[in-house]
Amino acid sequence: MTDPKKIMFECRIVPVITIEALEQAAPLGQALQAAGYTALEVTFRTPHAAAAISAMKQACPELHIGAGTITGTEQFDAACAAGSDFLVSPGTSDALFNLFDTVDIPVFPGVASASEAISAFERGYQVQKFFPASAIGGSAALKALAAPLANISFMPTGGIHGANMQEYLSLSNVVAVGGSWMIDKAAVAQADWAQVTAFAQQQKS
Repeated sequence: MTDPKKIMFECRIVPVITIEALEQAAPLGQALQAAGYTALEVTFRTPHAAAAISAMKQACPELHIGAGTITGTEQFDAACAAGSDFLVSPGTSDALFNLFDTVDIPVFPGVASASEAISAFERGYQVQKFFPASAIGGSAALKALAAPLANISFMPTGGIHGANMQEYLSLSNVVAVGGSWMIDKAAVAQADWAQVTAFAQQQKS
C-alpha cells in the first residue's frame, strides 16, 4: 500500500472540492495542479462526485485524486469504481471500517476525540482526519493530543483557512490540512482557470 504520508507531504495543503458542474472537474484539477497542489479531495456531496474523480484522473494522471465524505456503502462503491487514490470519511463506524479494510488504497477515517483516534489506530489507521477541526478545539486540541497519542498523525479539516493553517502545519502530529479556501469560486464559475491557478498559488503561503 502507498504510504499515505508520502501523498500528503509533497504538498501539505489538500484542496477539498465540491463539484457543482461536471465540466468543471478536469480544468479545475489542471488549474490546481498548475498551482502546485499534489492531492485533491472530491467530496461526495453532489451527484457528480464519482464522474468528477474519473475526469480529473484522466486529465491529471500525476495528481492524487481522493474521495471525501464517504459515509456508507453507496459512496464507498462509487469512489472505488471511479478509481479514487485515497478515501476520507467525516466519521467512522464498524460498518465503515469493515469496508475500508477491503481496499489497498490509503484511507483517512474521520475522528473527533482521543477515544475515536485510539479506536481507529487499533484498526491500523495511523493517519486520520480530524473533523470538524475548528469546532472541536482546533490546533490547541491537536497539540494536546500529540504527546499521549504519539503514534497517530492527523489531517485536520473544517474551519481551516489561510490565516490559521500555519497553526496546524507547525504541529508535529499534523501531516497536512484540508479545506476549500484556496478555491476562487467566482473564477471557477466563470471558467477563468488562469485566475483559479493564480489565486490557489497565493493561498499556499
